[in-house]
Amino acid sequence: MTGYLSPDEVRRVLDAAVETGLADPAVRPLLFDGIMPRYRGTLPLHPAPGRQVHSDLNEMNRVERLVDGSVPLEIWLRNAVAETTEAGPLTVLQRALDEVARAAGGEPDVPGGLPLPGEIKEEIIHRDDTVPIGFLRGGALAGAAVARIKVPPYEGGAPLQPNGFPHSGTGWLIAPDLLITNHHVVNARAGTGAGRPMAGPEDLRLQARRSTARFDFDADADDTETVEAAVAELVAADPALDYAVLRLADRPGRPALKLAERPLTVTGDSYVAVNIIQHPGGRSKRVALRNNLVYQADEHDVRYFTDTRGGSSGSPVCTDDWKVVALHRGTRRVENVLFQGRTTAFVNVGTQMRSVLRHLEATIPGVHAEIQQAQATP
Repeated sequence: MTGYLSPDEVRRVLDAAVETGLADPAVRPLLFDGIMPRYRGTLPLHPAPGRQVHSDLNEMNRVERLVDGSVPLEIWLRNAVAETTEAGPLTVLQRALDEVARAAGGEPDVPGGLPLPGEIKEEIIHRDDTVPIGFLRGGALAGAAVARIKVPPYEGGAPLQPNGFPHSGTGWLIAPDLLITNHHVVNARAGTGAGRPMAGPEDLRLQARRSTARFDFDADADDTETVEAAVAELVAADPALDYAVLRLADRPGRPALKLAERPLTVTGDSYVAVNIIQHPGGRSKRVALRNNLVYQADEHDVRYFTDTRGGSSGSPVCTDDWKVVALHRGTRRVENVLFQGRTTAFVNVGTQMRSVLRHLEATIPGVHAEIQQAQATP
């Protein structure tokens, strides 16, 4: 690995950090909050504040991930964004964070060139956005089917060396013992774009069998009671649609999420809110509720504005009745798009679940029938 950021990108982050005061030695502990202390202790120390930040960035840029699966540069950038209020440096730091989070998660690049609206009409912002109280109960039930996944990378049948630490993602029950996530989550390789590294077929299956799914991971506290589920096998996968279906060794004893009966569609004058249950950064479960307008959908993809991070890959994209319409797979950053007063917004992309089901029906009809039977069960 040559680094998450190019030397020029590192220099831009350094300049932004110096400009906004993050080079102050008193701020350094805040920037390293959440990074393993043992790793922090290995970083060289320098008397000059600017040189210290540059050294820290270069050292972290060379580390794919630590033994706990975390990416130190991603955590540092997230902390830097939280400490920054000035627009110019904030844009630089946020863009770097997006790039590192996407590469660390192995998310493939989402094709660009999308026809984006120049603005969101006022009536969309000021519509009646209330929902029935049952919306909250439904969300709690749906969340029980969502798990944090850890996938260890292998190469040639052995743990990948160096930096063979686990990759994190999100998955959810599509049947009592079938968990669905992204192909790139199970692939467990850092990098983006068409040339991103790919695990061989045998290594991919081995990585799946060595994966674990952690249900009920709803808080970061050490005493949080969770359910760990081992994976028995990889039963289906497709890198183009970016999905993978894993069979768990034992049923975790909770209802599977229900799928929407038809693909999501939107028109130019109507927008749909979606809700995403996720494990960003491999941490405890979070939910992005309703402030996630879908602005475009076609036969294969749903595109929406929301908040996700590396580790959110594989999350269910749900409508207000908590039925899944898409499998979240990646993020594209766009410029000069107004969304609720912001001039820059994220475009997230999920694969329509109808496309996944059609692919399963054509390639692995037995798995498709199993899912359909589970979906028909009340």
